[in-house]
Amino acid sequence: MAGAPRGSGGGSEDGHRRGLPPLRLRARVRQREGDRRGRAREDRRGHGEEGGPVHRQQGAWRPLWNTFHRPELVLPACKKTLENFGLDYLDLYLMHWPMAFKEGDESFPTDAEGNFITEDIDYVDTYLAMEECVRQKLTRSIGVSNFNSQQILRVLKASIKPVMNQVECHPYLNQKRLIEFCRARGIQVTGYSPLGAPNTVWAPGAPKLVEDPRLAQLAARLGRSVAQVVLRYLVQNRVIAIPKSTNPTRLKQNISVFDFQLSEEDMEFIDGMNSNTRTCPFFQCKNDKNYPFVGEF
Repeated sequence: MAGAPRGSGGGSEDGHRRGLPPLRLRARVRQREGDRRGRAREDRRGHGEEGGPVHRQQGAWRPLWNTFHRPELVLPACKKTLENFGLDYLDLYLMHWPMAFKEGDESFPTDAEGNFITEDIDYVDTYLAMEECVRQKLTRSIGVSNFNSQQILRVLKASIKPVMNQVECHPYLNQKRLIEFCRARGIQVTGYSPLGAPNTVWAPGAPKLVEDPRLAQLAARLGRSVAQVVLRYLVQNRVIAIPKSTNPTRLKQNISVFDFQLSEEDMEFIDGMNSNTRTCPFFQCKNDKNYPFVGEF
């Protein structure tokens, strides 16, 4: 992960050659279990609560939540994050969404129709304020999350280039064009919900990737789990996958994806499963002018 969370050496040659040091994914898998509750508190209840410690060797990254997009709030929010998690600096600070939410105590301010209440704040202005976090050495690098190609082009006019775009990515939403677009501009891609978020509350009734019989058949032929096949697919597409699990067996499976490869035919087969299906469509913001899931990619 260029200029972002750091590892401490090691990792297979295959992982490095394909753009994803295995240690980074392993650190992410370990971090997701211990860090999940602290991140949820900060993301969804604001930056005023205590967080748990984040271990430096895992790489420390945090998101800037939507209620803190006004430029004057960005630097204080970053400082509060560092205080909450007992850190001197972050390796990566991400703008979580391009939409700005109404400021206040509610992390998800909602109107009578159930839509999130947004504010007219240009995400470019927010990003420019994040640059000051780098200049003050509060974070080593900055990036974005859930940005489309046109939004990234606007941000690239800033002085400090984003090193990362974190987006939903899995076989039902493989993001191939966006990945190519980002990598051509030196931006790494992190894939959240790589297993399709089977228990998501954002898209009830969405098909469950891990139960797809096509993947089950492929996994059985390879002697692997469906999750391992999916994660390997993302690794070979040079995506930094961040699976989430609290099951010890699944955690071990999720990091055991560097001792096999998918053939070109297997990769093309999984490519064919793309249906642009999102498990986190964030429809409650679809009327906001900065809603990212519009256009080609």
